[in-house]
Amino acid sequence: MKSVAIISKPSKPELAAMLPELLAWFRKREYQIYLDQETAQYTDGQDALPREKIGLKRPDFALVLGGDGTLLSAARAVAHDGVPILAVNLGSLGFLTEVPLREMYPTLEAIDACVCPTEQRSLLDCTLFRDGNEVTHLFALNDAVISKSAIARLLDFDLVIDGVFVFNAKADGVIVATPTGSTAYSLAAGGPVLMPSVTSFVVTPVCPHSLTHRPLVVPDKATIELRVGTIDEEAFLSIDGQVGVPVQEGDHLCCRRASHTVKLLRMKKTFFDVLRNKLKWGQR
Repeated sequence: MKSVAIISKPSKPELAAMLPELLAWFRKREYQIYLDQETAQYTDGQDALPREKIGLKRPDFALVLGGDGTLLSAARAVAHDGVPILAVNLGSLGFLTEVPLREMYPTLEAIDACVCPTEQRSLLDCTLFRDGNEVTHLFALNDAVISKSAIARLLDFDLVIDGVFVFNAKADGVIVATPTGSTAYSLAAGGPVLMPSVTSFVVTPVCPHSLTHRPLVVPDKATIELRVGTIDEEAFLSIDGQVGVPVQEGDHLCCRRASHTVKLLRMKKTFFDVLRNKLKWGQR
């Protein structure tokens, strides 16, 4: 039997109107349907699964209804199990959730006919160490960020690539971004735009206290280590802007390319189509 998981953004009342038709579409085509808890609250009592358990059901694909934040959360939940993701934009900007609602059913028809292409996106495998012990292990589709909670304070850190010291910097924070995440916080902090197919990561200091510190692009085979120096105020590790972990003086964040990828189901639009549309670049 074919199967699909539906993952939705919380507090989207329009889901109540669109879900009955959507569920009927899948049932007509004999799909087994798995719903996360945010989606199930808008149905007639269909059983729900915690989002982190959905990947274990091995659905043929996951339909994500929401914005980029919903997709980032869904990717961390199902990518490790190899589940492809179709992201439908119910938000505004949507660099990743680029399929508009009006194109949802034609795209679903293409998936059902097995003619929808899949694009692979790399992930960061991030481990935070303290006194030689692992504190947390997380995956990021966009970025891993270490920053201070106090605006007036600077973060002191060393950057080490493949065991080689690169520089010491004082900044508001530091971002390690994937090519997918290069158009997120890193871009706002002055980092470059990387095509999704580029096999690199970018390390972007946030407002560094030196004019010579600039974003650094490194191969995705490299191991990137951030060693946290003196901390006078609270600091946090943020994964995709959603998961926050307190960071202490002397902590080490180790980032490398994950062994698995995120599989995005996409139609027609190229990366440059998205950039022109979302960043309002000039048209010919």
